[in-house]
Amino acid sequence: MMSAHEKVTGMREKLIYVYCVSHKEPNFKDSDLGNSHTKIFGVRVYPICHQDLYAVVSKVSEDEFTEENLKKNLSDMKWVESNVLRHEEVIEEIMRDCTVIPFKFATIFKTEENVKALLEEHTEEFKKSLEGLEGKEEWGIKVYCNIDILKTNLIKENEEIKRMEQDIKLSSAGKAYLLMKKRDGLIESILNKKINEYGQDIFEELNALSRDTRINKLLPKEVTEQKDEMILNAAFLIDTCKIIVFIDTAIFLKEKYKDKGLNLNCTGPWPPYNFCSINPISSGRDSNLFETPKGVKKEKAI
Repeated sequence: MMSAHEKVTGMREKLIYVYCVSHKEPNFKDSDLGNSHTKIFGVRVYPICHQDLYAVVSKVSEDEFTEENLKKNLSDMKWVESNVLRHEEVIEEIMRDCTVIPFKFATIFKTEENVKALLEEHTEEFKKSLEGLEGKEEWGIKVYCNIDILKTNLIKENEEIKRMEQDIKLSSAGKAYLLMKKRDGLIESILNKKINEYGQDIFEELNALSRDTRINKLLPKEVTEQKDEMILNAAFLIDTCKIIVFIDTAIFLKEKYKDKGLNLNCTGPWPPYNFCSINPISSGRDSNLFETPKGVKKEKAI
């Protein structure tokens, strides 16, 4: 029998979309997930239980989520943004009550039995990972650097650069040109040294409060949509009892380096993608987009 959504849209909901796995049954009684979910997929979120594990899933349409149709939809940024943000919202709602292993956007299985087969195949891995994540949260730190401000400060503070500036003013045109090239090289060298020094100090201060850390690749401006260069992109796994201290330390470091041209962005809590090493493979998996599409972001800055 067709659901009401299927009758309205003409789309048949045959595929299973997996959001996350938990070792505790999610409490949907006080959640609006069931109602609000209809705004995107037209069906409710529900758990599939096997081996004392719970996969939080929904049924989705083949018209949108077969591998071929998904590739087409990824070119529609409005579709991508609404669905990616919804994916994150569902996981974050479950995280309020449960420890979770989050799945990447658009992890699709053909049947509920295939989801159970996944839980069967990776039972011990899932349970071990969930045990390691219990009582902890993932927080992100991104540090951006205004190169012009940092460079201006270095020129004012560094005695060697000051001497070279004075020599340039007193030199002939030819010698001044050579001295300027030497000065620029020195500034570049000191600039890189200071960026590394400041980034390392921030990382070590926060790492001391963490159970685990991940240093991720630096993202270009076209992805971050920031005017400044990213100099640190790290994730920290924090005991919940230390979250306040972690945030306070991040705020302290933000103020400490503000006048040096650095901007520290602390966000969280996030689904613990960086601390889940499991990459489940199943014959029932229809598709899995392993990276969130570019251009979609959801920041919760502190």
